[in-house]
Amino acid sequence: MAELAQVIVDVPTLQTNRPYTYQIPERLENQVQVGMRVIVPFGNGHRKVQGFIVGLDQPSDYDGHLKKITALMDLTPVVNSEMLALSKWLADQTYSFWISCLYTMLPNALKAKSTRVVRIIDDIDENDRQLLFNNVDQLDYASVQDHPELVSRLLKLRRQGKVSFEYQVNDRARVKTAVQIEPALSFEQYENLRDGIRSNAKNQLRLVNYLQTIIGKKVLLKEARQSTGLSAAPFTQAIKKGWIKSTNVEVYRQPIGADIQDQAARNPLQLNSDQQTALDQVTDAIDQGHNQVFLLEGVTGSGKTEVYLQAMSRALKNGKTALLMVPEISLTPQIVSRVRARFGSQVAVLHSGLSAGERYDEWRRIERGEARVVVGARSAIFAPLDNLGIIIMDEEHETSYKQDDTPRYHAREVAKWRAHYHQAPLLLGSATPSLESYSRAMAGNYQLLRLPHRVNQKPLPPIDVVDMRPEVQRRGETSFSSELLTALKDRLAKHEQSILMLNRRGFSSFIMCRDCGFVLKCPNCDISLTMHLDSHTMKCHYCGHEEPIPNICPNCHSRHIRYYGTGTEKVMAELQHLMPEARIIRMDVDTTRRKGMHQKLLQQFGDGQADILLGTQMIAKGLDFPNVTLVGVLNADTGLDLPDFRASERTFDLLSQVSGRAGRAQKNGQVFIQTFNPDNYVIKLVQKHNYQQFFNTEMQIRQMASYPPYYYTVRIMGSHREERVAAKMMYDIRQELGNQLASDTIILGPTPRAIARLKDRYYYQIVIKYRHDNKLHELLTQIMQESQNKYQRGAELSIDPEPQYFL
Repeated sequence: MAELAQVIVDVPTLQTNRPYTYQIPERLENQVQVGMRVIVPFGNGHRKVQGFIVGLDQPSDYDGHLKKITALMDLTPVVNSEMLALSKWLADQTYSFWISCLYTMLPNALKAKSTRVVRIIDDIDENDRQLLFNNVDQLDYASVQDHPELVSRLLKLRRQGKVSFEYQVNDRARVKTAVQIEPALSFEQYENLRDGIRSNAKNQLRLVNYLQTIIGKKVLLKEARQSTGLSAAPFTQAIKKGWIKSTNVEVYRQPIGADIQDQAARNPLQLNSDQQTALDQVTDAIDQGHNQVFLLEGVTGSGKTEVYLQAMSRALKNGKTALLMVPEISLTPQIVSRVRARFGSQVAVLHSGLSAGERYDEWRRIERGEARVVVGARSAIFAPLDNLGIIIMDEEHETSYKQDDTPRYHAREVAKWRAHYHQAPLLLGSATPSLESYSRAMAGNYQLLRLPHRVNQKPLPPIDVVDMRPEVQRRGETSFSSELLTALKDRLAKHEQSILMLNRRGFSSFIMCRDCGFVLKCPNCDISLTMHLDSHTMKCHYCGHEEPIPNICPNCHSRHIRYYGTGTEKVMAELQHLMPEARIIRMDVDTTRRKGMHQKLLQQFGDGQADILLGTQMIAKGLDFPNVTLVGVLNADTGLDLPDFRASERTFDLLSQVSGRAGRAQKNGQVFIQTFNPDNYVIKLVQKHNYQQFFNTEMQIRQMASYPPYYYTVRIMGSHREERVAAKMMYDIRQELGNQLASDTIILGPTPRAIARLKDRYYYQIVIKYRHDNKLHELLTQIMQESQNKYQRGAELSIDPEPQYFL
């Protein structure tokens, strides 16, 4: 009776969360482990597919025919038991297929299209070198995986630490190697060599002297050349003569900026009483191995980062590991440099800006236990850290923590799962916590910690709200009010720096009157209508209301009503005309497209090479420049009137964050917010720095509208190249939902998505709002499973739990 394996197969056209049972052939019985990838036959033909072993069964007396595993793709599991359990939970929670969740956790080098190689890393028997490797340093694993006796010998060599198993993707993620040398002779033998070297052969004499100093050591050739000042040629000749042994060894790639450290952050800072109180509660949970979620509400400049660093240090002292998540790591290089300064080579960084090779190297450092601290963006939540002592999520309110593609997970929920698995605390930090997190803290589900004061003992900068309506009437079309322009010139004269933000977010555009600030809104919903140029209409995507684009303002009858939008490039040209003497750095998608440009531009600004930093919302967070005393928001309305129920919350968060960039050191700061809607409650509460009142006001609006955190939400999105097919699919799903759901569950739609046509596909959506609905999860899972066969070819369906946008 043969042993059996449960395998999740990778079949794009027919995915399933149900594993298939395969027989383990005798030749592989002692080699198969859970978490390995395998090649298995699938279907009636000779098709071979890849899969993950997710379970092993005892020998079975099953009478039917079971197909056998064809080959192992790995010598070691690529997914450990924690990640296996997490992937299964993730598939269930995000209405995704298990196989896609497993691949999401792995770097590109470990995904389906990788090449697997076995590489010699220590001396091996000459017979093995010839038989297995054909006298070269590495072999393609695929060439031997069908030969069990060869695989067994490789497994033995791996257990002895003589070979390593590596992955390569399209030649981009090869293991990076360097030549390592060591003396091949004794001190006395080198003395004898010296006697035979001509006195004018100075390079050879210098090399022999050097080799005598490193007897018993192994040194990289690059370092040896630096130490001796010699070229590669003398070393090459010495290797040929048998004076030196050389081997190729693996070296890690260094991501851009890996050597940049904030030296001032090397040693722990003295905490104030608020910081110490917060830290004590977190470290108690670390020491006791207590799974507790903390919400650290700290105003900008209150020293949250130092609390993070000292909490991570406590976890490391307890022999555990630490994970720090930031929303977009390329936008927050300062926090990364502080972590590197504090923890040195123990730090690994994971984010999408790394090359395939750099990411692979960082992943392996973590997996091997060489890196015990990980800093990263959303996907870093899957870092293979063992024995986690703390997970920290900075700027926890940021929407970038939510994945837009399958599986549509929120990193905060995954962090809660992992923290529970490791019985470790989770620390969420923000100056403006998300309404969901703050309401959970108010209900006692999270432990609330507060840092109400800046560490420099200075108050938050005063905010001046500038009404742009009279400004435009008086001066015509302009991006700069007289007050902001005067302040910019004053800072320039004082040799102080300024930050200017143009809040451009999302695809949608809206109609606004330049005379009275009126924004055209839906008569049935308290959200703005979205302009659709293709149909020349204004639409509401919540109730379906539709009306023509107006030519005059319905409020004041002015003809100055138009599509609103201006870009950073246009603003920079205007600013250069108004202040030709100012040195300006522009940061937006265009100027930061090249790798490393974020960091380069911020470094230039930090070094005082510019007077003004002009950018989109990417400059709003994580920046700490002591010479910045002025922040200007050029238009606060751009994100405020987007047709999305979270628009007010995002605007409050963004304006609060960017305001906090001013006056972070000893010099006082000032903020100007330019708006056409100065009476809007969001603008007024930002001006008062009053998060608590904003929370209370917004919660009332959410409760009346039946939105989170009072209701959970799910968005079902269907798309097709033909609009009628997409629409029919969504109407069919609406009928399928029928009357099976709870009485207080609300179904909106189907309606076209805000951008109904994107990349030549038409999108329709259904939004479901519910409190507790026992039937909903089962129904949605069934819809997802059946969608592969049920709907017309080319149709795509996605189910997004707790979407961050409905646009």
